[in-house]
Amino acid sequence: MADALSQAALDTIFMAARTHSHWRDTPVSDATLTELHALMKMGPTSANCSPARLVFVKSDAAKQKLKPHLVEGNRDKTMAAPVCVIIGYDLTFYEKMPQLFPHFPGAKEWFTGSQAQIEENAFRNGTLQGAYLIIAARALGLDCGPMSGFDAAGVDAAFFDGTPIKSNFLCNIGYGDAARLHPRAPRFAFDDVAQIV
Repeated sequence: MADALSQAALDTIFMAARTHSHWRDTPVSDATLTELHALMKMGPTSANCSPARLVFVKSDAAKQKLKPHLVEGNRDKTMAAPVCVIIGYDLTFYEKMPQLFPHFPGAKEWFTGSQAQIEENAFRNGTLQGAYLIIAARALGLDCGPMSGFDAAGVDAAFFDGTPIKSNFLCNIGYGDAARLHPRAPRFAFDDVAQIV
């Protein structure tokens, strides 16, 4: 049985972590982004299908390619963030099932010919992996600003043209300016949203 995390670790990942819109001028290294992926990929997905595909938008040229596809309220903060991650999902993820789920050779056939099954699993598991990315980033001392508010078709054309990958959501990452955070928004109490049966 694994040991529970310390309160300090829980604070870093959840309790004190916040969604950032303002960023310090501190770069995020490529080595850190590689480490981020190494943690994220270990989170569970259905039959280890791992459909998430990531584009780390870091260069000025890549940011300018992304900019016109952002809603106005997301443009400045994304341009100021050291990195914006496009979290996408691959609609041909099942082609890699023999490699990723080798102890069940027929797993690929679960999806062959069933577009609804493919899309449902790609989106669900890709979204899970996007959440793991946020947790992993916080664990590495990075701050996050996940967001919708973009033209998915435009992002797909700009970054995934000619591929079976679709964009899900975006996440700015870097080192946030805590002095410019808004007060934390309320959360539901257990009894408002959960039951034990």
